[in-house]
Amino acid sequence: MNYTESLAYLDGLSVFGVRLGLARIRRLLELLGNPQDRYRTIHVTGTNGKGSVSAMLARVLQQSSIHAGLYISPHLVSYTERMQVDGQPISEADFAESMTVVRVFIEQMMAEGEECPTQFEALTAAAFYYFAKKNVEYAVIEVGLGGLLDSTNVITPEVSIITNVTLEHAKLCGGTLAGVAHHKAGIIKDGVPVVTAAKSTTLDIIRETAAAHNADIFVEGEDFSVTGGDISPRGQQFFFSSMLVGVSRDSYELHLLGAHQVENAGLVIMAAYLLHNIDSRIDEATMREALRLTEWPGRFEVLEVPAVGEADDQIVVVDGAHNPAGMKTLRRGLDDYFPTAPRVLLLGILHDKAVDDMLNILVRPDDIVVVTPPQSDRAETLPVLEEKAEAVCHHVEAVADNGAALERALVLAGGERLLVAAGSLYLIGGLRQLILGKAGKEVRHGQKASETGSEK
Repeated sequence: MNYTESLAYLDGLSVFGVRLGLARIRRLLELLGNPQDRYRTIHVTGTNGKGSVSAMLARVLQQSSIHAGLYISPHLVSYTERMQVDGQPISEADFAESMTVVRVFIEQMMAEGEECPTQFEALTAAAFYYFAKKNVEYAVIEVGLGGLLDSTNVITPEVSIITNVTLEHAKLCGGTLAGVAHHKAGIIKDGVPVVTAAKSTTLDIIRETAAAHNADIFVEGEDFSVTGGDISPRGQQFFFSSMLVGVSRDSYELHLLGAHQVENAGLVIMAAYLLHNIDSRIDEATMREALRLTEWPGRFEVLEVPAVGEADDQIVVVDGAHNPAGMKTLRRGLDDYFPTAPRVLLLGILHDKAVDDMLNILVRPDDIVVVTPPQSDRAETLPVLEEKAEAVCHHVEAVADNGAALERALVLAGGERLLVAAGSLYLIGGLRQLILGKAGKEVRHGQKASETGSEK
């Protein structure tokens, strides 16, 4: 298969939807020779922040001169973003070759009367195969959904990281917050240390699971801590402390913005100190430089474009917040970095999300809101989203075309208001490409996110 044919094949697998379980992926990997066992791994789950943590950890490894892979989901623009080695996305040719190899064994499974793997299982197998082919030393693996029954949960990592736990995907993960916590804790393996920022009841469940697996647990706020320092739209300072590793108050610079990224960086530093115990190439200097350099597109990303009108430039914040917890984080970031700025919000949300809660958290009565549908069959309809937005602010406009919606939002902002694009990863990926084009920056073209294994 070529790249286009491999995408068409993946689209065909999407009809199987989300089917949690490990039997199919284990069989598929067995046929591939269990490539996931040929390198060390770090496993990352959590409701929010797992992508940022994964990106920072991969950068730490790269900065430490370690040949490292990174597997993430979703992608913003192209499937090639999901599999990276040393910071570079997989080429379209290598993606197609990996999917071709995986397809051979999927067809063998089906010929033997076994269940067909899902799209996400095929992608996961392809990533594990690709990393083995590239002879990586380590791979940072981000969970797709939950943890316990997620396709990635076939690895035995050096460190497990659970960022946080809030009530999302409850229908697939036990129906309650406790059920979600059990699924997140499902990545914990015998004797493998766990680093977490979980709180309260969810932390209790993670502790119990860690104890059952004789796994040491390191809790943010107890075993290590982070505090924020100076902030600006260009970056921020923070301090890391942990008596366990002999650090009283080390200062770090972080390119990523938002107090939540300080918490995420704390998880990364603690995990990196644990990894230092098995690989001395990872040290405080490489951690420091990695965090200063890490970029993570579409997560409280501040961009500038030429303004419509007489203003010199227009500030645009692009953020992938697509659940209530994400909206709380976005709102906090906006209040911290742009506390007095009037705002135009360009929003699109999926209908199976907590739309009312998300709007109530983010939108202020004096905000101007432009609603537009994400590029997904699950998009909330414009009339419904417009009506819900009108319940929380006075000025709402609905524009069906995403590009036209961006143009309208830029006119309404006029360089005088902050423009914020958020609500769905299906929306911001395409919008970000358009914004980068207006800013005169490099635009990476690719395929839009597919339903399965993207924004869950």
